[in-house]
Amino acid sequence: MKFGVEEKILWPAFLIGVLALFLSVPAVQAQGTQNLPPPPAPWRPKPTPTPKPEPEVLDVIKTTSNLVMVPVSVTDQTGQAVQGLKVADFRLLEEGKQQEIAYGEARGFGAPRVTYRMRDWLISRQRYWGTPIPIIYCPMDGVVPVPEEDLPVLLPEDSEFRPTGESPLKYDERFKNVPCPVSGGPAERETDTMDTFMDSSWYQYRYLSPHFGEGPFDPSKVDWVPVDQYTGGIEHATMHLLYFRFFTKAMRDLGLVTIDEPVTRLINQGIILGPDSQKMSKSRGNVVNPDDYVDNLGADVFRCYLMFIGPWEDGGPYRPEGIEGVTRWLHRVWNLTLDEPRFADAIDADATRDLQRRRHKTVRVVSEDMETFRFNTMLARLMEYTNELSRVKDSGRIDPAVWNDAVETLLLMTAPAAPHITEELWERTGRPYSIHTQTWPSFDPALAEDEQLTVVVQVNGKVRDRLTVPVDATREQVEAMAMASDKVAGQIDGAAVRNVVYVPGRLVNIVVT
Repeated sequence: MKFGVEEKILWPAFLIGVLALFLSVPAVQAQGTQNLPPPPAPWRPKPTPTPKPEPEVLDVIKTTSNLVMVPVSVTDQTGQAVQGLKVADFRLLEEGKQQEIAYGEARGFGAPRVTYRMRDWLISRQRYWGTPIPIIYCPMDGVVPVPEEDLPVLLPEDSEFRPTGESPLKYDERFKNVPCPVSGGPAERETDTMDTFMDSSWYQYRYLSPHFGEGPFDPSKVDWVPVDQYTGGIEHATMHLLYFRFFTKAMRDLGLVTIDEPVTRLINQGIILGPDSQKMSKSRGNVVNPDDYVDNLGADVFRCYLMFIGPWEDGGPYRPEGIEGVTRWLHRVWNLTLDEPRFADAIDADATRDLQRRRHKTVRVVSEDMETFRFNTMLARLMEYTNELSRVKDSGRIDPAVWNDAVETLLLMTAPAAPHITEELWERTGRPYSIHTQTWPSFDPALAEDEQLTVVVQVNGKVRDRLTVPVDATREQVEAMAMASDKVAGQIDGAAVRNVVYVPGRLVNIVVT
């Protein structure tokens, strides 16, 4: 059909008119039926209620009675998993478990079995640099162990790494293809390796006699074990520590050792968190690169700051601004050691005795902190000791021999935390190499004790004065000094003293009415 010009213009207008008439029909119908009652709703069957899903039991928390709290997971109407707790009878749970086992066993499709959660990733997680497995597979003689005279099996140093996800030993023909130890025919060496835990699980025994060739270790030196201290992250409880203990117990059963545990003390260190107090990860962008700080400030500064962050077993967030305090302290140690003080002709005997006492006290507390891994408080003690040395150095009235002994003690106690700086200072001051082979400083318990104590004096629980008293002062002497204090006398003048509470070496509380 062909249209002329006029028809082409009228045709769209016609369509618009029809569309407008169509849209106006519901409005006309509504006007004509607005007084009629609404039609009844169409009949629909009642919806069948959705059955509530049975909760999925996640775990069982036993209590002292037969009742237990069972964590469950339930799917709500929105499809979201909701977790909660419900109370159940533990006896019923155990009874139901046994009934299920008996049901499967009677019908031949099940049997009771204990499943251990130990993952044998010593083998399943393959790597080239692991411990070789000394086994050869022969087509004629089967599985053949490598002869003892051919041990240890050494890894090749020129294997080709390919992007296959498999060990390169599989493609190293020189390593893989060997003659059978029994028949001499062609055979293949085992190319799987064990994790390095295979070595580190018993290396403490080998360290006793590294050149012993008659067995894994010299039996005459086995009384040197167990190891005194084991440190590691909490994740080692199911990793290295697990195998570390397993090897010792296996060797005990074989009669190689008589101990049950490889170590006598375990301390788990905490985690150093990012500056945002979150665990460091690349996705969070909060990873701290130690190399940046080591390049700028030195390894000793970074080491000391990590120890100073908080308790060893707790860890804590890394605060970049906190490292400046450690830097300033090590600078003070450097200057204190190399800048000789100007000693006066007249020596102050009391100041010299006080420095000796401070030296012995510091050795005692630092030694205790070192033994218990309280490295943060150990460094705090060393910082206090450095400040004390700086103070007495300025006076110049200290015996030179006592001063040199005090500075040498500072270097020896700082060496475990800052090994490089202290080694340099030890050499620059003309002492014999090396600081790390010297004896740890000793202390006299009598000199490590305070000669005087500070006792707080209260009146009716409020602090009124502080007294410096001799360490061996009796209660009567301390109470008399408290009553004679000018600050206390004004508070008790004209009042009746009802009681005097005395905490030895710490507190006197005078109760008056």
